[in-house]
Amino acid sequence: MILKEVKLIETHIVPKLDSPIRLQEYGVGIFKTLPSKSGFKKAIKKNLVRVNGKIATTALFIKGKETIELFQTTELPKSIQKLKLPLKVVFEDDYLAIIEKPPGVLVSGNTFVTIYNALPQNLQKSTLEDAVRPTPIHRLDYPTSGLLLVGKTSSSIRALYKLFEHKDIQKTYVAITIGKMKLEGTINKTLEEKEAITHFKVEKTVSSERFDFLNLVKLNPITGRRHQLRKHLFSIHNPILGDKDYFLEGKLLKGKGLYLHAKTLAFTHPLTNKKLYITSELPKKFKKIFPEF
Repeated sequence: MILKEVKLIETHIVPKLDSPIRLQEYGVGIFKTLPSKSGFKKAIKKNLVRVNGKIATTALFIKGKETIELFQTTELPKSIQKLKLPLKVVFEDDYLAIIEKPPGVLVSGNTFVTIYNALPQNLQKSTLEDAVRPTPIHRLDYPTSGLLLVGKTSSSIRALYKLFEHKDIQKTYVAITIGKMKLEGTINKTLEEKEAITHFKVEKTVSSERFDFLNLVKLNPITGRRHQLRKHLFSIHNPILGDKDYFLEGKLLKGKGLYLHAKTLAFTHPLTNKKLYITSELPKKFKKIFPEF
């Protein structure tokens, strides 16, 4: 049996208009994934376009200030709906959830075992009108563990994306790094030809026969480039313990995974205005080296 899945992929906010315009005319080119007029019209007929949360029709006129959402439908085997991957849910309401991602699992992708495919089995379905399939709002690398923010409605997904865009969500990671480090500092090194900034603070350092020194480091990324924390720490010759991609010759620890954990998320709930400060325990492998933490 084949099931269809509907997923929000793009959102457009209509600016102030001088006069009303038919949706199928206005919508040409507003979405990157659907540039043609015929493609947009087909999406409307397939009920994949919503205006202010309601399914749109070709007869609808746009007057200004509306929110237009584009959804995508994909066909998935029924078995994917039953992926048994227990996840720890740290916070949940009708709008959003925060779960703990285990290491060694992709957030999303074309494989069976992903956080995205496991979310429906771990979260309560939203009772709100604009409920959608739970969707991760940001990424954590495959080997990274820790807190992951998830949207459960189309309005919360839009709002959470905006918080990230405006840097109104504070993320704190904890890593164990190799080598002697400054006690604190800022790494400002371009990645992917874009600005990338990471603040770091060493919480404790211990001597190591194999690695000379190991540091428990608190990390606050100001930007969110791919592999930013791992690349930044490697660039100052203090790579993260267990990193198989960014390591110093003779300093690679195998078989223990990456010592990088997304420990805290702090932000104001965009729909209830409640201030949230969510934290998680460090994995056991961290505490074997730094037991007091």
